[in-house]
Amino acid sequence: MSSPSKRREMDVMKLMMSDYTVETINDGLNEFNVEFHGPKESLYEGGVWKIRVELPDAYPYKSPSIGFVNKIFHPNVDELSGSVCLDVINQSWSPMFDLLNVFEAFLPQLLLYPNASDPLNGDAASLMMKDKELYDQKVKEYCERYAKKENICNSTAGEESGDEEDISEEESASSDDEIPGRADP
Repeated sequence: MSSPSKRREMDVMKLMMSDYTVETINDGLNEFNVEFHGPKESLYEGGVWKIRVELPDAYPYKSPSIGFVNKIFHPNVDELSGSVCLDVINQSWSPMFDLLNVFEAFLPQLLLYPNASDPLNGDAASLMMKDKELYDQKVKEYCERYAKKENICNSTAGEESGDEEDISEEESASSDDEIPGRADP
């Protein structure tokens, strides 16, 4: 590759031409959102997240900044900011990697194999280590509440409000009342 800007263009175009929905921000290739589906055979299967990607000027020599826009319950994802703790992105990034690696390998691996010993979300890590069954249930509740296609179509960073108190209560409200006018895909 002759320059970081050509590599950036190529990587973003490769991502756009794959199975991912990519929404650019400010008509540039430095910031965009990607629709990401939870990996099959994981607690996150069926969940859909909007992932915010920011590419630094030095990309691919410097790693992209990756964050979940809608909430996810995971030991290695900060619940408030959506920041991801993943060595391959944060410390051991290499220009050999591209954006497809992030969405086809790194993020699915993160969701399939959470690392509770290096948490960004201490509550999730603690629950995972102390009560795996309750942890699994809470992951699924977050997926049901925050990771549906209709959630990502309308959300922007920080828009989810503080209803996390409700999530640990005994499902007193039916989930049918949360989505009054579900749009057909």
